[in-house]
Amino acid sequence: MIPSWLHFVASLSIGIGLASALLLAFQVWRRPEHMAVMNWVWPLVGLFAGPLALWLHRRHGQYGHGKAPFPLAVAVAACHCGAGCSLGDLIAESLVLIAPATLFWFGLGTIWNEPIFAGWTLDFVLAFAIGIVFQFFSIAPMRGLGVRNGIVAALKADALSLTAWQVGMYGFMAIVQFGLFRVTAETVEFWFAMQLAMLAGLATAYPVNWWLLKAGIKETM
Repeated sequence: MIPSWLHFVASLSIGIGLASALLLAFQVWRRPEHMAVMNWVWPLVGLFAGPLALWLHRRHGQYGHGKAPFPLAVAVAACHCGAGCSLGDLIAESLVLIAPATLFWFGLGTIWNEPIFAGWTLDFVLAFAIGIVFQFFSIAPMRGLGVRNGIVAALKADALSLTAWQVGMYGFMAIVQFGLFRVTAETVEFWFAMQLAMLAGLATAYPVNWWLLKAGIKETM
């Protein structure tokens, strides 16, 4: 049974995340980002990072485009990846709640006996697809690429980063689901765990994004 104090903490954290996302949405509406896709990224990051997202947005905004200190630029690049993961997970978990039979299309009963693993497969597919779209709209306009070359560049820039993010996220959720207590997407405890899992994903994706930016494979946001 989930203790009442945890329910309170989870509810408070979800509320802070929603408030942060709304505030960031207002800020990018008032002062749009240099890269249009970042107008979507910041509110999505606010959902799980809350005050950290607000701080990163403020600090990043103090510099011109591409002029932020390298460690900060890496964090923003990783958050760009995390926004796609966040949106993919939101869609996937909501879809499973509305239509649980969706899991059978992602291996439940054939590849996986556990619904959690089928859900994670769906999460990964959607997060990967949305992450590549986000990266396409970062790279293609900056480099003047067409659709085909833009998709190839987006795959090179984000495939490894997205995978690293998901490793951290799934690792944390596995600890929660199999080591602590089972939570499902209709509870605030689940989404609180997802907030923390996203921060774990940020930690595992950060060094990968450091290398991608240093190698010139990924663009600074």
